[in-house]
Formats: sequence, structure tokens, C-alpha cells
Amino acid sequence: MRNTARWAATLGLTATAVCGPLAGASLASPATAPASLYAPSALVLTVGYGESAATAAPVRAVTLTCAPQAAGTHPAAASACAELRGAGGDFDALRADPGVFCTREYDPVVVTVDGVWQGRHVSYERTFANECVKNAGSAGFFTF
Repeated sequence: MRNTARWAATLGLTATAVCGPLAGASLASPATAPASLYAPSALVLTVGYGESAATAAPVRAVTLTCAPQAAGTHPAAASACAELRGAGGDFDALRADPGVFCTREYDPVVVTVDGVWQGRHVSYERTFANECVKNAGSAGFFTF
């Protein structure tokens, strides 16, 4: 019985010694400012030739960061971020320019988007009939 009491006391003191300093730090944490006032928005866009991402190898990939400012390797990062914000983050809501006409050849192009948009995980895949239709699929988001 003596060993059990000694073991319990030792365990309690060890826990206090290890966790005690952490309790003070956790109380001080809310007083510190957050690292950023913006929810993260960082995406990786890929394009490949084929009918689905499962069968098409990516031939190009770009990054797009939209918060706190537009950045990345996307050739038109600022306009792509503005376009996606205007669509409320809905990739299917990105619309083609009605003045663009494309041929009806079928040479499928698949675009994928993976990452985080305004703090939530997104994963998107869309197949276009050909490269012209892909580029016309938005004002600039899918043009890379």
C-alpha cells in the first residue's frame, strides 16, 4: 500500500512539474494577436490531356495564393483571384466569355484544383472538350 501511495504522489508531482508551466502559457495565448486576419487561400492548379485526372498526366501546374494578396506562379494571379472571389469560390460558376468561338474538335483537357480556399479544403476536377474551350471557360482563372 505504501508503494502505491508513493507512486501516485510521484506521478502527481511529475505531472504538475511538466504541465504546470504549460498552463501559464495557455492562459497568455489569447492576448497575442493572430498571425493573419485572412483565412488561407492557396491553390495548386494542374492541366493534363485526357478525359480524367486519373488517366491524364499533368503537363503544367501553377500555384495561386489569394490572401492576403494575390501571388503565385499563375500568369494572371490578381485577376484569377478576383474572378474566383466574384464567383464566391464556386469553380463551376466561372463562366466563359460569350464572344469566344471554339472548334468542335474533341481533344479533352482536364484541369484540377486542390488546396484551401478561404480556410476550407477544396478539390475540383473539370474536363473541357479542347484547349480553346478550357481557355474560354473563364476570364483568366483556367488560362495558364
